[in-house]
Amino acid sequence: MAKLEKLGYLDQPHTSAGRIPTDKGLRFYVSNLFEEAIYPDKSIDLLTEDFYRKRGDFNSLLDNVSHILSEYSDNLGFVLSPRVSIVNFRHLRFIKVLEEKIMVILITTFNLVLTEIVETKSYFTQTELDRASHYINENFIGKNLRFVRDLLLQEIPAYKMRYERIIRNLISLLKTYFLQEEKNNQIFIQGTSNLLEKPDLFDMDNLKSLFQRFEEKARLAKLLSDVISLDRVKVLIGTEFSLPDISDCSLVLSHYGYDRQVLGSLGIIGPKRIPYRKIIPLVDCVAKKLSETISFSQ
Repeated sequence: MAKLEKLGYLDQPHTSAGRIPTDKGLRFYVSNLFEEAIYPDKSIDLLTEDFYRKRGDFNSLLDNVSHILSEYSDNLGFVLSPRVSIVNFRHLRFIKVLEEKIMVILITTFNLVLTEIVETKSYFTQTELDRASHYINENFIGKNLRFVRDLLLQEIPAYKMRYERIIRNLISLLKTYFLQEEKNNQIFIQGTSNLLEKPDLFDMDNLKSLFQRFEEKARLAKLLSDVISLDRVKVLIGTEFSLPDISDCSLVLSHYGYDRQVLGSLGIIGPKRIPYRKIIPLVDCVAKKLSETISFSQ
């Protein structure tokens, strides 16, 4: 024990306390877990059958996935929604909701519905929005909105005579939406109460800061999007976050998508002493199930 402590794998917080694993010790343990053949509990497969009953609305599906992660891990489950602008679409519609608000309804190529509200200072009639929707659906099926914007900016001289006002307004709308999208990544979170039931595993001041991040979902989404990985499962432990208010936590995450396109990430946030042997395969399994569900919907 003394040797492990000297090597930095164990720590004794104070004289009367027992020795506990350090972040370095937990990292050594977790790295070795990946070398084993770990299989998730069979009951996970039963619950994830719900994925196929949630098809239709993409946000409802992702909210359900965060609930599954939370329920099976007894920690906090999250799913980071994809940016609408990178999702290939089969059909798109713009609808004027209020004078300065436009709803974007996008049916993906995997037959799920995504909706977003865009706030714009440009004035649009519904007729103009219908013409813009028709133009996009006629020319860009199977593409995404970033492709549409880039092509329009590149080819605008060729379209100018025929579609001058539509193209100009459409580019303005897309620019406004992309600026808004950068600030407002959507994240689905379930299970914050699970963390409150583990006060012995957290510094309460840090836990309070963590909950403030949960309330400021845009900041939390930005943090999680920054650590998205193409690894099947990625684990960050304590100080590996480089953020003091979540140094008591571990993050286990993976990505989901379809047709070689990463759409978003999902995973679990919990105390550093979570049961990694159970959590790692859980996250891996749910990520695969979500990707399969999206692909199956095509």
